[in-house]
Amino acid sequence: MSNTNTPVLGMILKGYPRISETFISNEIRLLEKRGVKIHIISMRKPREAFTHKSVEEIKAEVSYLPSELDRCMEELFGSSEPEAWKKDSRYENDPEFRNRMEIIEEKYNSKKSEATLKHLLQAEYIHEKILPGSGINHIHAHFAHSPTSVARNVGLLSGLPFSFTAHAKDIYTQAPEKITDKISRAKFAVTCTGYNCEYLQSIAPEGKPVHKVYHGIDLSLFSSDRSPKTEAPYNILTVARFTEKKGIPTIFKALKELDSRGIDFKYRIIGDGDDREQTLALVYELGIAHKVEWLGTKPHEEVLEQYKLADLFTLGCEIAENGDRDGIPNVLAESMAMSVPVVATSISGIPELVENGKSGLLVEPRDHLAMADAMEKILTDNAFRSKIIPEALGRVHELFDNIYWIEKLADVYEEYGIKAC
Repeated sequence: MSNTNTPVLGMILKGYPRISETFISNEIRLLEKRGVKIHIISMRKPREAFTHKSVEEIKAEVSYLPSELDRCMEELFGSSEPEAWKKDSRYENDPEFRNRMEIIEEKYNSKKSEATLKHLLQAEYIHEKILPGSGINHIHAHFAHSPTSVARNVGLLSGLPFSFTAHAKDIYTQAPEKITDKISRAKFAVTCTGYNCEYLQSIAPEGKPVHKVYHGIDLSLFSSDRSPKTEAPYNILTVARFTEKKGIPTIFKALKELDSRGIDFKYRIIGDGDDREQTLALVYELGIAHKVEWLGTKPHEEVLEQYKLADLFTLGCEIAENGDRDGIPNVLAESMAMSVPVVATSISGIPELVENGKSGLLVEPRDHLAMADAMEKILTDNAFRSKIIPEALGRVHELFDNIYWIEKLADVYEEYGIKAC
């Protein structure tokens, strides 16, 4: 229970902690250092068996919402029967409770969606079970889909102001009018790339602010004193989830092309995901299984060790069939900070960090031959490596220092009355 005299920022997350979302845990950790008191509200419990060490530094209280509709209704009303709230004694005896339930009924009846009802009742759970005595005076959600829906509903039921950070998939896989509605109701919105910011401002109501705040990385964690020169056999690295937008099949096809050119290499990939089995099957079809090693999911400390071994880092990011895409993958910035040159694609916010031909090489998505050419140049042209590696290091220090950006984010919060304690 928080001291109610201390303002608290309630932060709604899809899950906490999550291995793939170090940018969120780093943000929380640094906001706390800035003096912002945070209460984490997670929509589900963690699914991974381990976390990054940075999570251990976070002091925020954590509350978990019921993740299933039936469980939510049982915890709120003692029953999961349809419209169980009408059988709750408060429905007749507590006008405020009845008013909230009528709001929930109205919103649910307009959509007739189980997800809509769940998000409404999760907001009621926050109102009933978490807000009292917490000191929470503002709600901020990470990701513009379900966490922001819950944050908006909390505002609807409690009157608390809310804001949200939009990232990537959450922006491009939902109807624009839904995001417009959320921006219109929010105090403000934040996003992590200029590419996203331009899009969100194009659909935002006039006068509603969208702030660009890069995630950045903790530059103190990354260093390398290795020579830019390299020789075969080369070490190539990818850190990514096995999902369509990461373009891993393009990488595999590019590796096949390198192999056919007689370039000796070892490729390692860190990560997991729903598409892992079918994606990894491709290395056998291409006849390069002896060149590829899947390392699974690793804590950040072990990822750092792999950067130290790598001569090249590559991602094949693309726009998925459902519109999903990356923003600026933090692993690109991490590689650049470790003096590992990068080959990636020219989509979304990536060109904001990687300047083609200057601080890395960018190719069109799904063009495995162009990717193979770029890989070969970076691996075999030591003069080019000596040029782009220091440029990349300078670029990431100039643009992606998370201390700078967390100060900017804290300034945004303070602009809207969310102050450090």
